[in-house]
Amino acid sequence: MTHRSHFDYIIIGNGLAGLQLALKLASDSYFKNLQIALIDPIEKNTNDKTWSFWDIEPSQWNHLTHKSWTNASIITSKKRIDLQLNPYAYKTVRAIDFYTNALTTLRAHKTIHFIKERVTSVIDNDNVSVVTNRNTYTASHVFDSRVPNEFTEASKTRNTSIIQHFKGWMISTETDTFDDQNVTMMDYRLKDGEQTTFTYILPFSKREALIEFTYFTEHLVDEPIYDSFLKTYIKTVLNIDAYTVLEEETGQIPMTSYNFSKHNTNNITKIGTGGGWVKGSTGYSLKHTEKKVSLLIENIKNGKPPSHQLFKRKHRFYDKVFLKVLKDENHKGEWLFEQFYSKNSVQTMFKFLDEESSLLEDLKIMSSLFSWSFIKAFFKTL
Repeated sequence: MTHRSHFDYIIIGNGLAGLQLALKLASDSYFKNLQIALIDPIEKNTNDKTWSFWDIEPSQWNHLTHKSWTNASIITSKKRIDLQLNPYAYKTVRAIDFYTNALTTLRAHKTIHFIKERVTSVIDNDNVSVVTNRNTYTASHVFDSRVPNEFTEASKTRNTSIIQHFKGWMISTETDTFDDQNVTMMDYRLKDGEQTTFTYILPFSKREALIEFTYFTEHLVDEPIYDSFLKTYIKTVLNIDAYTVLEEETGQIPMTSYNFSKHNTNNITKIGTGGGWVKGSTGYSLKHTEKKVSLLIENIKNGKPPSHQLFKRKHRFYDKVFLKVLKDENHKGEWLFEQFYSKNSVQTMFKFLDEESSLLEDLKIMSSLFSWSFIKAFFKTL
């Protein structure tokens, strides 16, 4: 509870981006005297999602990592691609562990204030006004993780957008069943028609795993459809008859070419999903958020707008081309990812997806996807 109405910074949303930004601000002596408010109507006390990512040691996430793997597989209808990830490791962080750690750390700072209210509007004046369902607050700068209202309509018309949507079950078995040293990043052996769909498996032990059925499509499906494919996959592909569902997880992640940065102003910076920080071509967010937060902090300390050069133009273009192929020819998804991982080293692929690859590496990867579909998408994107 706070009795203040004005803050140096207000962060709207206590999700991945908001809490990462707050942690970075709180840990940097440059900001030690600033008053910072985090506004969110929801208590972050449930495990509402799982974040997976690849990383090279040392990693700032080691203390929160639920499980890590150095082996992974991509399974298509034609082949199995086994990947040795070193020097990378594929890691998973459970949301509840991240929330608990972040909130505990932040509550120890007297300059950090939590406000449990719902933001209804943000008014950009000399001091930004943040209106909630209960009060009005002002700030010198606002970091807003809410997805802009314009995105929903624009994604249907002027932009290339699909949705990564999924449902997952955490299951346990009575006997040793899973290879807990190997993560299945994509298994295309069970598909919903000609759409890009696959199953994703995170084996946390020999008897416990998170199994998700995932779509990369324009439209959502009814929840019983996810359940049907999960049941079929577990029974017919994994040959598991007896199991217990411990937890369920659902999600919808926008994969889009929409230019979220146009909503940034001198006083308001969009962050997280609302700022376009989710990687357009994959839907991965944790590491991209970490990088964006670090750049944002350096911009402030160097006297630049927080959103200055947060995005690399060439990688936004690559994402647009990739999304254009997936949207126009959704049945090509399996082929795309098979080409990605069978014709390039996984280490190069991870560098490319982390936007750390060289131009030569970019050209090699793009040439591995050379096809009429990509030629058409390239020129349409231009």
